[in-house]
Amino acid sequence: MANVIHNREACVGCGACAAICPKYWEMKGDGKSFLRGSTVIKTEHVLVVAKAECNNDAANACPVQCIRVEE
Repeated sequence: MANVIHNREACVGCGACAAICPKYWEMKGDGKSFLRGSTVIKTEHVLVVAKAECNNDAANACPVQCIRVEE
């Protein structure tokens, strides 16, 4: 299991995550990325997945490091 965690407030909207991992990421009308299926816990969006899949690549591509994967 892995937790994918997104600090959406810190997102600058570069779109790298959505380009690299569209199964889990999309761009919203406000110009920021959104973690599909996530639940807001405190100030972060969290999604529990069986495998990290492309989310590690999305986290590594993020220029502001607002995505992290905890396995």
